[in-house]
Amino acid sequence: MTRRADEVLRLVRRDIVAGVHPPGSRLTEASLTKAYGGSRVPVREALKQLEVEGFVTSRAYAGVTVAHMHADEAAELFTVRRTIEQITVKRCAQRFRRTPDSPEVIAFGEQLEQLVVTGCGAVERPDRSDLPPLNTEFHLSLAAFSGSASMLSLLRQVSSKIEWLYAMDVDVRGPHSWTEHREIADAVRAGRVGDAGRLMRQHIANSLDGYLLRHTPGPGSAP
Repeated sequence: MTRRADEVLRLVRRDIVAGVHPPGSRLTEASLTKAYGGSRVPVREALKQLEVEGFVTSRAYAGVTVAHMHADEAAELFTVRRTIEQITVKRCAQRFRRTPDSPEVIAFGEQLEQLVVTGCGAVERPDRSDLPPLNTEFHLSLAAFSGSASMLSLLRQVSSKIEWLYAMDVDVRGPHSWTEHREIADAVRAGRVGDAGRLMRQHIANSLDGYLLRHTPGPGSAP
């Protein structure tokens, strides 16, 4: 079956995020063509875009490998995310405070509650592969409901990398993150604007601290 470059891009990106292709693993046009179908041309185009997005690196004679997320890059990503999501979550809480009885607000409150229930349930299962996409859905849903098209667009641009980082830490961060999601959702639905912003800021800080703790080499580690 022949696939377009955008389809190959989506599938390979999805599998990098899910850990099917771990950091440092080599990706060849031949192996990807066999795995995802199509010809080498769409695979080649997909790899070029993945390099632009920072998911893979390409070196002469070494080929293409899945990138490692360095600590400084992760810190920058979380800084961008914190700025965006503090704005969006506060806008969401403001909507609940101003128009709690509107059909849109009521419907989103139910959607948010269901997301949290689903995420908390997924934490209890041995297979936690559902958690990274659920995490992304939680945060993008808040951004969409905030009504800020620019903030939603910015968050979408970094959402795949955020999901990638989350997937690397899902076994450790998963239970904590969904407890924090519950607190954020409760603050939003109660219209507590300040609390929603503070909880989101702390949630993102916790995620960064946990990632750096587990993925930054210690003084005695090999370079």
